[in-house]
Amino acid sequence: MIPGDFQIKKPTGKQMAKFGALGVVSLGMFVGVAIGLTWMISAWLGRPVVFGYSEGPTQPIAFPHTTHVQELGLNCLFCHRNVTEGAAATIPSAGLCIACHKVMGDGLEEVEKLRDYVADNRPIDWVRVHRVPDHVRFVHEAHIRRFSGVKTVVEEWTNLKNPDVANEIRFGEALRINPNAAVGQTLEISEAQVCSVCHGNVGGMTKVEQVRPLKMGDCVDCHRDNAAPTDCTTCHF
Repeated sequence: MIPGDFQIKKPTGKQMAKFGALGVVSLGMFVGVAIGLTWMISAWLGRPVVFGYSEGPTQPIAFPHTTHVQELGLNCLFCHRNVTEGAAATIPSAGLCIACHKVMGDGLEEVEKLRDYVADNRPIDWVRVHRVPDHVRFVHEAHIRRFSGVKTVVEEWTNLKNPDVANEIRFGEALRINPNAAVGQTLEISEAQVCSVCHGNVGGMTKVEQVRPLKMGDCVDCHRDNAAPTDCTTCHF
């Protein structure tokens, strides 16, 4: 055996250039995939939680819905004013809250916090409770319109091929709105009551928490059950 017969040949300049270009492209693809996965995971693993449910987050100001809804009788639409008109329900500004609490709530710790926020012209950084991924568009107005009005409670659609979505509501959704609902009953469902289909009985919560998964499977199942479109462009556009 002659020494040097099996020595590895040094790559030429052209080969080095190809290897370098391949390395740059591979690195770029890796970074792109990593960024994409990070974006998707952050969209799904942020609030609301994925596995199980937890107590609602502590807010900068404790807002007891029980006091405002059950005791004072405020309608959800008084604060969440865009829910029947657009995609987002909207959170009330501190200015709306202080309209009442200029004269109400003297000496209450949380009301005094609100007054301090307003006096300092600071926004209230509410902690999000309900959230869909960033690549999903959920239009509140369409869902409020779909479930509100005079509805007859049915176990299943009376006509599966052409369900009477304008005048009927399935028993499962009716129970979320009215725990005493019964098949065959006629309900007059207000716009504010529809919120409980996804958010539960918020009016009975001192601290708002998530009650449904609000993930893709949950949404698609609900759309199928209620004769709503299930093509991708319905929510992803």
